[in-house]
Amino acid sequence: MNKYQLGLGLLLMMANPLFAQKKKVEKTFKEKEAIGHFTYLASDELMGRDPIRPEMELAYTYIADELMKAGAKPLATADGYYQNIPFRMSSPPTQGSIQLGKTSYEQGVDLLVLDGKSISGSYELVDIGFGTAAELEGKDLKGKIAISNVGAPDRLGPADLFALGREKTQKVQEMGAIALIEKFNVPSVPWQMISNYLNRTTLGVDQGESSELPYIWVKDLDNTIRAAMAEDNLSEAALKIEGKTTKTVEGKNVVAYIEGTDPALKDEYIMLSAHYDHVGVGKPDAEGDSIYNGARDNAVGTVAVMNAAKYFAKNPPKRSVLLALWTAEEKGLLGSGYFANNPLVPLDQIIFNLNIDNGGYNDTSVVTVIGLGRTSGDAHISEAVKEFGLEAIADPSPEQGLYDRSDNVNFARKGIPAPTFSLGFQAFDDEIQKYYHKPGDHVENFDLDYAVKYWKSYILAAELIANDPNQPIWVAGDKYEEAGKSLYGLD
Repeated sequence: MNKYQLGLGLLLMMANPLFAQKKKVEKTFKEKEAIGHFTYLASDELMGRDPIRPEMELAYTYIADELMKAGAKPLATADGYYQNIPFRMSSPPTQGSIQLGKTSYEQGVDLLVLDGKSISGSYELVDIGFGTAAELEGKDLKGKIAISNVGAPDRLGPADLFALGREKTQKVQEMGAIALIEKFNVPSVPWQMISNYLNRTTLGVDQGESSELPYIWVKDLDNTIRAAMAEDNLSEAALKIEGKTTKTVEGKNVVAYIEGTDPALKDEYIMLSAHYDHVGVGKPDAEGDSIYNGARDNAVGTVAVMNAAKYFAKNPPKRSVLLALWTAEEKGLLGSGYFANNPLVPLDQIIFNLNIDNGGYNDTSVVTVIGLGRTSGDAHISEAVKEFGLEAIADPSPEQGLYDRSDNVNFARKGIPAPTFSLGFQAFDDEIQKYYHKPGDHVENFDLDYAVKYWKSYILAAELIANDPNQPIWVAGDKYEEAGKSLYGLD
């Protein structure tokens, strides 16, 4: 390079600081290394990164080791590079049936055994309404089955049904009941969706409330059971439930941080996050492949955060960077939810969450940002992707409810501005469905040139936000604006 070219280059960098930052990202990015991480995380060896499988240890150990090698530091409040999570795994019974009068109910069809030990025999029923304290008062439940409606009159959302069910189970067990049957009569929550989800091995955070009391849902959308109890004097149930199993599983979020350089801003964090789990092993496809490798969902996002760790360890921004790789997103956003409720860093010090999650892509000229238009960080994200020849677009498929289906929502609810930086798609179409939660989601059919642009764009977007002296906020009128004001003490 001659002196004229060198001088021109310096002038361009001085005139455009963003250009200089882009060049720094490009200079330090190790493409082959990043693709190597991507290939390993989506390999058959990890068996689809299912939190209930032993191969999950390979995944979280690998990620933690790479964060350590990069120079990211463990949080003082963590167990090294981990946040340990007490999970409880539950498998459906091998046999489950109930006879209520003339009607039979079978596991997975119109019956779901949610908890408890095996039970067989006929027992007296005691109707406890919704199981409120007033309705339970004076009831003799000893040696009998308590039968209740699910939820409460003003609490019929999915989360409420489970939370109230745990409370009722504990109460009726203390009163001597030998089982709790709840009549599922909530038309707004589709039974088939609930049944598909719960009639399989499930994972949840262990609340320390495990019970041996059989806890059962029966489908009763047309109030058949209530009518039978009122009109036919139904007062007994015959149960046969066998083979229900539960066990504890330890889950691990992988967490680390890089300290910022600005004395006034380093106590604030930009959180860079992605879930590293996937759905494991399942139904084989036409080629006989049964391992759901999850290259798009979400090994590519995991590698983005790993790349960011390496970059920011050598080029720390003004704010500190919190690196978070979540477990059990596919089981119900469990890892991120656990952190949000048990934070290792005060939530009011996390000023932004640039999350990554993906279903796939059908347009390699764009990055789709789920939540674009909702925070003041938008301009930085758009500028960053533009530097790498891409365009940031907003969610083109709001009907999918993607914002509320990824880990970012657990932090948005707390008030933290939290968009999700996703692979480019213009519609949730057949091209997305071709690989989404399918065994064919491999690195071999991924556009790696696009992956590299995507990873670099993510790093630059994070750097711009982390260095901005202005704290990102929700746009006026957003449904999480008030939560943000409350969290950060804003007027």
